[in-house]
Amino acid sequence: MSANERPSPDELKVDKANLYREENYTDLRVGSIRRLIPVKPDGSPDPDRKAIFVAQTNAMTQAGLVPLDARIEASSLEEAIEKFPEAVRAAMARLVETVREIQRQEASRIIVPKAGPGGKIQLG
Repeated sequence: MSANERPSPDELKVDKANLYREENYTDLRVGSIRRLIPVKPDGSPDPDRKAIFVAQTNAMTQAGLVPLDARIEASSLEEAIEKFPEAVRAAMARLVETVREIQRQEASRIIVPKAGPGGKIQLG
């Protein structure tokens, strides 16, 4: 199954080896940090896997607020807090580059005029 294909309802299965409990920390101003804590299928902590930290905030653009999520490479909440600005800057840079790439692709599209009756080119 490719990344773009969605499984049918009969094929949906939760990956028991990849379960996480989620905690959310926020300063009610700048953003939040999600901490995903690995757990076993019975809900007990899984010490063999590391927690995952994710920065979440919004960026103001000409089109309005855009949500930004970025993984933070950290081993503690305190370290994740310290690395939050760096993770958000990197996510913003990726977003800007993605927008620029889309704009480049749109600008380079070749518009082929339609041929009308008798092979005459019709514009519009």
